[in-house]
Amino acid sequence: MDPRTSAQNVIHCDLCETVKVQMHCDTCLVNLCKACVGEHISAGDESKDHKVVKYQSRNSTPIYPECTSHEKERCEMFCRKCDISVCASCLSSDQHISNKLSKILEVLDEKKDKINKYKTDLNENVNPKYLEMASNVQNKISELEKEYGELLTSITKQGEVLQREIDKLVNKLKNQIDKIKSSQLQTLQKILDEINRKMIDIKQEINLLDIAKDSNDISKIINLRSTVDQHKIFPQIPVLSAPKFTPKAIQEEELCSHFGDLSLIPLKSKEHGNIIKTTKNKRIISSPPLVKERLLKVNAPQKKLRNEPELFDQRIYHFGYLRRVAWLSDEKIWTCDNSCTMTLYSINQGSPLKSIRTRTINSLPSDIAVTKSGELVYTDICERTVNIVKNENKEEVIRLNNWKPLGICSTSSGDLLVTMESDDNKQSKVVRYSDSTEKQSIQFVYKGTPLYSSDGSDKLICENRNLDICVADSGAKAIVVVNQFGKLRFKYSGHTPAPWNRTLNPRGITTDSQSNILTTDYDNNCVHIIDQNGRFLQFLEFGFYALGGLCTNSDDYLFLISWKYFFSLSSSLEKIKYLH
Repeated sequence: MDPRTSAQNVIHCDLCETVKVQMHCDTCLVNLCKACVGEHISAGDESKDHKVVKYQSRNSTPIYPECTSHEKERCEMFCRKCDISVCASCLSSDQHISNKLSKILEVLDEKKDKINKYKTDLNENVNPKYLEMASNVQNKISELEKEYGELLTSITKQGEVLQREIDKLVNKLKNQIDKIKSSQLQTLQKILDEINRKMIDIKQEINLLDIAKDSNDISKIINLRSTVDQHKIFPQIPVLSAPKFTPKAIQEEELCSHFGDLSLIPLKSKEHGNIIKTTKNKRIISSPPLVKERLLKVNAPQKKLRNEPELFDQRIYHFGYLRRVAWLSDEKIWTCDNSCTMTLYSINQGSPLKSIRTRTINSLPSDIAVTKSGELVYTDICERTVNIVKNENKEEVIRLNNWKPLGICSTSSGDLLVTMESDDNKQSKVVRYSDSTEKQSIQFVYKGTPLYSSDGSDKLICENRNLDICVADSGAKAIVVVNQFGKLRFKYSGHTPAPWNRTLNPRGITTDSQSNILTTDYDNNCVHIIDQNGRFLQFLEFGFYALGGLCTNSDDYLFLISWKYFFSLSSSLEKIKYLH
């Protein structure tokens, strides 16, 4: 226990620690008894002017600040222009003679008035508002807990309703099967009973024939009439079999349409008076830019697929192995080959306009794309970077650690979607970037189940008109499509029979104005066209030509890289019309 205090919290002298406090030194802020006052003054700093007052009058003596310019000087004045305290020596130096000076006690009173106003404002305005906000947030937490509980209960009940309907449907089918089974078994049992009766009749007739054969009665033998011919009329046995049950593939969207959907409510922040202003780190949830514009295009007049695609003579020949292609304008298209060069071609002239090399020697661009503003972006797998070309200057936009960038596309909102794989080839994902900031990561279907393969294979990407994210995953031998929130919609693994009866091996992906998805199939020398829900529509076959990257323009013309197996040192870029 502190010896200066008793059970009744009596304050004792700071020096002797036994006698009840009677005096107080305002200079040193020390509690004293009368007997210790002299000791305190004599033992203390002689330069200090000890202000010893009764304990009840403590803190009544102002403590003047020490001067920062003159040692051991106390400041009794305040220079308002310089905003500092000044002592007598400062005033005698004429440094502040022309400035406005005030007694420091006056400044002290002003400051105390402001402190009282601040305190009053905090107590009467600010703190009550925070208390109100805290109460509102706590109430909202309770409301949300209740709402989410009701939501889960509603979903559970809907699941029970759906389960009961499924049970009813299953029981109905079982009853139908039981009736069909019973009817068929009765039919067969009747035929079996008739066969058994016939066999008894035949046995009896055989006995009669044996008796007649051994009889000497000529009259009986002559009058005997056999029914063998009647027994040769065999009963007809129907060919019966159990009904066949063909399970229908259950698409998640169809199930959701019967079960119900979650409607997301946009997040809104409420401002309370003028106290809180959320001007920084303010996030507004809204539809991405140009979504309405894109939806209008989706609702444009429908175009039908042509039975026979039309190939144009506007063909670009390239000495080397073209890999990727990205549309720029009506007459210009970007390509990249198996070197570190990206080339801009004129469609009409079929000639190169300019070439851009990667930022570092021997860095192969894994994929290329064109942004909304018409700038070329590319992924550099060796440097682990995403780069943009502005006025022929290459700038690094994104640099990855422990991940390699693969495919890239520019979205309707101006974001970049990048497919990437970990350095150890054990993980793959799609990441959305706004400028250089990561906004979204898409990696798993559910509870750690990966969406994409992880084997170092190509994973090219594009955004569909309905904002779905489509990945041509050659390692998974599939097209993997998720919605804009990263939820799996479907996987397309090819259509049977394929032109060469081989498994789908996608090497490029694009979409058109009808939200169709087009992918090149390297092993089957064809282009698969599927709709936005994964339903197969058509093959575009190219015989002995192998196919690489592809893209479409605003008029739905398809531009497709092709090369012959035996002449792979040269490739061509075809222009194809496949829609009416």
